[in-house]
Amino acid sequence: MEEEDGGGGKVRILIERATESIEPEVDPRLLKAIKAVVRRSDSELQLAAHLLMDLMKRDHSQVRYLTLLIIDELFMRSKLFRCIVVENMDQLLTLSVGFRRNLPLPAPANVAATLCLKAIEFLEKWNASYGVHYRQIRLGFDYLKNTLKFQFPNLQANAARVQQERRERERKSKEILVKKFQSLEGSFGSIKEEIQSTVDEIGECLEIARAKEEHLKFIPLSDEEDFEEIHSSELRQLRLQTLEEEDKVHENTENKVVFDALRELYKLLLTKHLVAVQEWITVLVRVELNDNRSRDSYLKEFIDIRNQIQSVKRKCEESGCTLLNTVNPDEEDIWEEGNVGSVETGSSSHPSNNIEDLSGTSTSNEIKERSSKAVGNVTNGKKTRSREGDAAKLDPLKSKLLAEAPEVNWGSYLDNWGSKRDVLANQRGLELESHWGRVDLDAVIPAEKIAELNLQATVYKEKHVDIPPCRAPLRNGKLCQRKDLRVCPFHGPIIPRDDEGKRLNQNPFIDETTLDTGANLAVQLAKQAVKNVREKDKELARKREIDKLAQKRAKLAKVREHNDMVLRDAAMASTSRSAAIGEDLEAANSTNPSSRNKKKTLAAMLKKKETPKDRLAQRLLNTRASAATVRQLTLGADTNYREAFPNQW
Repeated sequence: MEEEDGGGGKVRILIERATESIEPEVDPRLLKAIKAVVRRSDSELQLAAHLLMDLMKRDHSQVRYLTLLIIDELFMRSKLFRCIVVENMDQLLTLSVGFRRNLPLPAPANVAATLCLKAIEFLEKWNASYGVHYRQIRLGFDYLKNTLKFQFPNLQANAARVQQERRERERKSKEILVKKFQSLEGSFGSIKEEIQSTVDEIGECLEIARAKEEHLKFIPLSDEEDFEEIHSSELRQLRLQTLEEEDKVHENTENKVVFDALRELYKLLLTKHLVAVQEWITVLVRVELNDNRSRDSYLKEFIDIRNQIQSVKRKCEESGCTLLNTVNPDEEDIWEEGNVGSVETGSSSHPSNNIEDLSGTSTSNEIKERSSKAVGNVTNGKKTRSREGDAAKLDPLKSKLLAEAPEVNWGSYLDNWGSKRDVLANQRGLELESHWGRVDLDAVIPAEKIAELNLQATVYKEKHVDIPPCRAPLRNGKLCQRKDLRVCPFHGPIIPRDDEGKRLNQNPFIDETTLDTGANLAVQLAKQAVKNVREKDKELARKREIDKLAQKRAKLAKVREHNDMVLRDAAMASTSRSAAIGEDLEAANSTNPSSRNKKKTLAAMLKKKETPKDRLAQRLLNTRASAATVRQLTLGADTNYREAFPNQW
């Protein structure tokens, strides 16, 4: 027996360490070490099997769960281990599934449920793999499934179903590809002709554009010696870029029609033909046929067509025809700055209205200019006088408006400054489609409403007020630096004080008269003495309360420490650790007094978690609370009786 223990001591230590964990899985390093040790000899394997069966009898579901995981790993790898476990299959199923009423699974309950499900899953896997060779496995599986009606996960059936669905999807995809290939055989000629015609039209458009561009090119310099004298690399690079730019085709008014046609063909080639060719190449690569010669020929043809399209695209880009990013110059709005006066003189239709509108516009522009100058420069006296001199040279109406106009900050409300015109509501320069109902194009927004909407918004700026500090003397010799308006919450009303915290003499004449009278001085001294005595009494009472709280906290700390020691001893007793390890853990825990940071153990898993309901029941159902409730109810009943029958005869 001693030789067996000495030879199998290593596997015993490894298995005990692996099953004492609280993790949901076995440590991979320990599991690998266990498999390496039992692989050496049959005696190690037999010892491991007997030890694992003994651990299945432990009164803890976590230990049984980890032990079952190790049994499954060895069961699927060793025939000798299977023979040993199959002999005790009835006992293993009883301890792992818990189907006997007199032998239920131990706590904790959540791990026990996981253990039962995992045991059923392993039994189904073992029956599918080795049920033909071991009668005990077949009988156990049949008994749990048919007699006790346990629900098995049916892993093999699910895997077969998934495989069948995958094969069905592959078959359907193959049928779709074959149908596409058959349709391609009938339409390949038309597809190729359409693409070739588009490519030929693009080539003709490029030739026409280049022929028109050659007539407009400048004559190059014939003096080759001047170019040979350029030794700077930057200038040489600039010359090459210039020559490349000359080779590009540029759009102008003469070749605009050609470029429009070329743009449409280029877009058709890239967005339709190139995408279709890529899709057909993908179909031909994926399709599976009995005779692949026709597929290979079509694939070669489509690859040649794709290369031809790529070459046409590259040729257009090298020629400078960036057709996808070009913008029609007619669609751009060109804004030009002009003189308002020239527009006024040149306007012939509706002269009065035009003059009125232009005067309002020029006046608003002048006001904007004045407001921006006023914000940019604070000292603007000279500029204001100069603007007044310039306003005198203008029309009387403009000079009068400029004199009355205030200087304000610029804002969006200045766009319609002084305007009294109605604004059309549905004339915004946009084409509105898909609107629900009729649109009144003559609807207007009245000028009064516009004036209400154009309000001047200003930001309130609070004036900075310097609040003096309290400056009352503190115990540490410093002064109170709180800044309150009237009253300091610690020292009362804020009054002027000097650098030492003493009150300043605000009314010297009154103080002198009060000090001269001896009666007032005696009253003040008496009040001060009473105040000092009361403050000392309050300080002593505060100290006594602090001492009582400190004693109470110390007592509670001793009680908590005692409870922690009792729980730690119980946890150590429930595990298989030695006394030395327990002493080491106790010493480590003594250095770290925080009980929340302690490592979780198997005993901690058995402890029932305290819920809010339990805490409320503990507070409400204890003896003191019950007695207080009964006393309160009795007092209430007596009070009601006295109030209801006070004057009965």
